[in-house]
Amino acid sequence: MKIIILIPVFNDWQSVSKLIYEIDKLNFSEKFNISVILVNDASNHDHGDEIKNLKKIETIKILNMKKNQGHARCIATGLKFIFEKDQFDYVIPMDGDGEDRPEEILAFLGKIENSQDKPIVGERIKRSESLTFKICYQLHKLITFVFVGKLIKFGNFTCLSKSTVKKMINEKATWNSFSGSLRKIEDKLITIPSTRGTRYFGPSKMSFYNLIKHSLSIISVFRKTFLIRSALFVILYILLIKSNASIITAIPLFFLLIAVYLISNLALRENMEEFKNCLSQINDIENIK
Repeated sequence: MKIIILIPVFNDWQSVSKLIYEIDKLNFSEKFNISVILVNDASNHDHGDEIKNLKKIETIKILNMKKNQGHARCIATGLKFIFEKDQFDYVIPMDGDGEDRPEEILAFLGKIENSQDKPIVGERIKRSESLTFKICYQLHKLITFVFVGKLIKFGNFTCLSKSTVKKMINEKATWNSFSGSLRKIEDKLITIPSTRGTRYFGPSKMSFYNLIKHSLSIISVFRKTFLIRSALFVILYILLIKSNASIITAIPLFFLLIAVYLISNLALRENMEEFKNCLSQINDIENIK
């Protein structure tokens, strides 16, 4: 059974090299053939010659992109490349900085036999960030659930069958939000408990700005539901505050209007034409093992 691990990378080659060595140390069953595809998001410096002497990973390819396009689009490009140009049974997208822990790959593989091709997702049960960030993350999940009716507790770290990958590359939302798109196309998910690890090198790239963008990108996938629920919220809120209307009580409406504007703009990223032609943005392919 061929498993391809898909890793987007921008400049952080030191972390990716460590991750690949950690994956290579895992005690894989002999029935799994493990390969790695790295999507190089137009890094500012070369990866060098850091990855050598691997024993269990069969092949490693690097897709060098012509221009920087962001994390979600690198994963989308990788999925399309794998589906159209490679042989595989399952794909495991994951971050390359250590925050997706390599030892949890074994938990994914352990679920495959009884998965019936359903997506297997790493449901976060513990995070490594500050208390303030954790509170904001829980707030993000709550807002997403209230306004779109979807409870999304997973990120990129998943295990996808060939049938799910096919659905993903035919869904324009994948070009904008991986987890939002997966939740849109698949109702039944299998979960494994996933603890967010600590970055191998340097600070986490998930800033408050990126968390807000991530949250709004997910909501934009379900924007019709969001707009309907937002309209209902506005009506109910106005009825509630009409006898005490003021600048202060209008603040929630102000923030909601900003959210509607930002989500509408993020929805424009769902460009199916770009997604269909994304493989043309691959500059070259390196086979380093």
